[in-house]
Amino acid sequence: MKLFDVYPLQPITIERASGSSVWDEKGQEYLDLYGGHAVISIGHGHSHWTKRIEEQLHKISFYSNSIQIPLQVDLAEKLGRVSGKNNYQLFLCNSGAEANENALKLASFHTGRKQIIAFKGAFHGRTSLAVSATDNKNYIAPVNETENVTFLPFNDIGALEDHFKKDGDKIAAVIVEGIQGVGGIRVASNEFLQSIRSCCDQYGAVYIADSVQCGYGRSGKFYSHDHSGVDADIYTMAKGMGNGFPIAGISIAPHIKPKHFQLGTTFGGNHLACAAALAVLEVIESEKLIENAAHLGDHLQTSIRAIPELSDVRGYGLMIGFDYTETISTLRQHLLFQKHIFTGEAKPRVVRLLPSLALSRSNADRFLQDLRDSIQEIQSAS
Repeated sequence: MKLFDVYPLQPITIERASGSSVWDEKGQEYLDLYGGHAVISIGHGHSHWTKRIEEQLHKISFYSNSIQIPLQVDLAEKLGRVSGKNNYQLFLCNSGAEANENALKLASFHTGRKQIIAFKGAFHGRTSLAVSATDNKNYIAPVNETENVTFLPFNDIGALEDHFKKDGDKIAAVIVEGIQGVGGIRVASNEFLQSIRSCCDQYGAVYIADSVQCGYGRSGKFYSHDHSGVDADIYTMAKGMGNGFPIAGISIAPHIKPKHFQLGTTFGGNHLACAAALAVLEVIESEKLIENAAHLGDHLQTSIRAIPELSDVRGYGLMIGFDYTETISTLRQHLLFQKHIFTGEAKPRVVRLLPSLALSRSNADRFLQDLRDSIQEIQSAS
């Protein structure tokens, strides 16, 4: 049997990792400013995270959700406190797509409605309804096609309000990323998110804050939507939640009431996953990583804006994007193979930075210098 070929792969094999560094099979060290799609939140192999998982592994790793699992209660209480959403409710699952799937399903149960508003450039996952709310026809199989999802222009308050005026009594939910990740680090304006909150309140729809990539402290606040000063009805989260251990969840406002068997999961919230997630929150809190993301993000953005070949520097905290010109089209490959720095991308020519929230100032400055040097080297060679 061979692997099903779903991704183009870089010719690199990573064998070990620590902090913000990874090493290939030849012993070459790389600076990781991508974190495996924004997954590595507290640094590779953090000692507290490793200890938490190892200790739990020697007790019990899994049993189904048919019994009480105190670790789930501990995680809910810790998450509520760190996120500032103490009165919300937590449902645990396994991935970002699954989190968005359950959020959309719950919104439909709660309202009794079918219509969903999503936005141009959105990515919410590759499963059933989550992929139907993703703005990429290449991901949507015929069986996923539906008339229940409407895509509106991102950050267009007028289009949003007009659509609610026309169909407000049919809309179950609005799902929106506070910062579009796959869409190119496109930040939802505060006014846009405030308008979503207002429209959902007026028409009885559910505001779903997709925080799978932009949440968990990455933006310099726990949820990137917090920059707007409004509360969503449901927050979805995954990537940084387990620092590489698969876990996801949805944080649900108290006015949305649970009903037995509407939602469910086999592996979600298992003992090992909860131990990993608790460790992440403990490290975020004790090492003040949200504050680090905010301060270091400001430093990176200010420095990148000073580089004339780069433009439209954007984002919050350690979720940063910038455009580069056709004349330096090989920038990301140069950074990877000449400077040994992992970064992310978006089309057409966008670099995405999604490092660990524990990134150091020295590693940030190393990247900035290598970025400047790379541009000069590419230009000199052309």
